[in-house]
Amino acid sequence: MAFWIKLLLGAAAVYAFVGLAAYLGQRKLMYFPDRVRIQPAEVGLRGVEERVIETPDGERFIAWYGKARPGRPTLLYFHGNGGSLAIRAPRIERFMREGWGVYMMTYRGYGGSSGTPTEVNNVADARLAFGALVQQGVPPNSIILYGESLGSGIAVRLATEREVAGVILDAPYTSIVDLAAQVYPYLPVRALLIDRYETTKYIGNVSVPLLILHGEHDPVVPVAMGRELARLANEPKRLVIFPDGGHSDLYINGNNAIEAVRAWIRGLGAA
Repeated sequence: MAFWIKLLLGAAAVYAFVGLAAYLGQRKLMYFPDRVRIQPAEVGLRGVEERVIETPDGERFIAWYGKARPGRPTLLYFHGNGGSLAIRAPRIERFMREGWGVYMMTYRGYGGSSGTPTEVNNVADARLAFGALVQQGVPPNSIILYGESLGSGIAVRLATEREVAGVILDAPYTSIVDLAAQVYPYLPVRALLIDRYETTKYIGNVSVPLLILHGEHDPVVPVAMGRELARLANEPKRLVIFPDGGHSDLYINGNNAIEAVRAWIRGLGAA
């Protein structure tokens, strides 16, 4: 009996240690920044300029801004949890070929931005980015919020607070809590997580047109989460599932996300 008691106590101690380590290191498991600061021209982007936005708490974050052609919208873009702006240069270039403007901010700790990424900081900085874009002379009714993966939760939050033309969610999740519970089913992540990004709490308060893009074979964010957000969202809404799509390839490898976005934006103009 003493052996089994010691075994159970040892297992409990190991479990507690793993739980504590996960709690203390949770943001290292959530954010994967490329910290190198790169200029748009270094990755072949023409007509795109770096912007530096100072925050009220003494930090700064970097954004890349390419202006829209007259009469075209501007995408205020919130990227995913890995890399930085440079690896998304092909997407920026593709959007600008359509005549759309792009204002892509990066999070604290990414690509020359100072500070540490957290949900509170990312949402606060998204508000600053929106204000900076409006100060550039872009009217709110020509701004489309674009959230990629992690950024989808930020886009939804901002859409409940600011007047915009519409929202595009690319590989969105119901919440980071739900995702973590699937990846770490043996840990009490619902109690441990600090940065929760609970999109389902906010999606019902979005009243502008919504486009959701998701790959059927997304290995990171299950397509079921995109479908659930579409179910919870208000009209007008559109869900586009790419049968061969993964997590970050909806604009390449034969997937036609650009056509879906183009058609949806044209619909906004007609409306």
